[in-house]
This record gives sequence, C-alpha cells and structure tokens, in this order.
Amino acid sequence: MSVKDFATILHPAIAVFYVFPLIGITTYYAWQARQRRLQAKEQGKSKIPSSAGPEHLKVGKWLSASVVGITLLGMAQPIIKKLVIDSQNWPANATRFFLIVGFFIATIASLVLLYRAKTPLWRGVFATLCGAGLVIIGFQNFQAGDGNFYPLVFRRDFEWQVSHFYYGLGAAMLMIFSLAIVPDIYKDRQHRWRKAHALLNVVALLLFIGQGFTGTRDLLEVPLSWQQPFVEQLYINNCQQQPCQVIVPENPEAPAE
Repeated sequence: MSVKDFATILHPAIAVFYVFPLIGITTYYAWQARQRRLQAKEQGKSKIPSSAGPEHLKVGKWLSASVVGITLLGMAQPIIKKLVIDSQNWPANATRFFLIVGFFIATIASLVLLYRAKTPLWRGVFATLCGAGLVIIGFQNFQAGDGNFYPLVFRRDFEWQVSHFYYGLGAAMLMIFSLAIVPDIYKDRQHRWRKAHALLNVVALLLFIGQGFTGTRDLLEVPLSWQQPFVEQLYINNCQQQPCQVIVPENPEAPAE
C-alpha cells in the first residue's frame, strides 16, 4: 500500500476503532439513564447508578465532536487528492483550495465555540455556522480535464437514499443539534426537548447503522492505487450496469504484452 492508499483508509479506520465504539457507549448510557428515570418515577428509587446521566452527557459530547471531525476528515481526503495531488493545473485550483481550507477552519472554530456558548442565541448561531460549513464543503465541485464539473466529495447522487455521504452529513447535523440543545434539556420541566433529543438520536443511530453498511460497500469500490487504472476501465466500459459481460483472455496465466 502506498501513502495515498493509507490516506484513503484513514477515515474508515478511525471510524471503526474510535467513533463507532463511542456510539455504542453513548447508546448504553442513554438507555441506562432512561431506565433509571423510569424506575425512580415508578418505584421511588433505582439500582442503576446516578452516574449514568452525567456519563451519557460526557461521552455524548465526545461523540458529537468525533462525528463532526470524522466527517471533515472524510471530506478532506478527496479534496486534497483532486485539487492538490492529482491536479494538473494547480495555479487555477490554488485559490479554490485555500478558500475551502478557510471553510474547514471556520467550521472547526464554530464547533469549539458551540461547546463554550452559554446563551441559546449563541448556541444557535455557532450550531448553524458549523452545519453550514459542513454543507458548503461537502457540496463543492471541480472542473475536470473534459470540461465537466464533478463533486469534489463523492455524493452518490444517482441513488441518494443509500448514499454514505448523505447519511454521514445527516448524522453530523443531528449531533450538532443535540449538542446545541443540551442546556435546554435540563431546563425544560415539560421534557419536550428531552423527547425531541431522544427521537432525533434514534434517527441518528439508524443513520450510523446505515453508515456501517454504506461505508463497507464503498470500500469495496475503492481500489488500491496500482489497481485504479484497471478498475476505471470497468466503469469506462459501463460494467456497473447489469448484466455485464467481461471478456477473459484465453490464457490468463500468460504475461501481458
């Protein structure tokens, strides 16, 4: 594997060994906290430790930052690859690249300030800026050598309903929203924000499950650098359509001429 190949699998690797375990831990503490509240309401006490709620809050904040971070990392790799590494016209792409870098910095700064914001107004402002940054970065296009425009970050627009990009963007948006409403959950005596938080995070959990499936599928379509020219030929010959006839040499053991 080349350095380019390692850069390609960095996003899924971090998701597997760090982000997805956090999802499991956060879900466990969320269930524990809910069960404790229900038991305390019905029986007046619960055997579940009172630390379940604070632990859910702490790990949930880690998860929100991790999901936004892994989303930015997943976008950064193809952007750098297409605008810098594989670019045949760097002078023309330089301004575009540094502008996108500015959006990355602004998005990260908005996330940091969201953690520090105290009032609902500023939490709403920084949450909106952070989400807008993800959308702006994710929907950038570039002009290829054939004169056509293509997405910098592959979006699978032809079947958006099973797109890893859209699942990930949706999950990141829900994490940002959940982070922004945390103080309101504890102030709301009618528990409307708590119910909204629970409902939206069930949706987020389903999106994370979808991420597991779509991410695995997409990895099957990403060749190693030395395989890429051969895989591209399959798409050039429209082999992604079924049925597809692949012509096999009569003597596959023979060396290529």
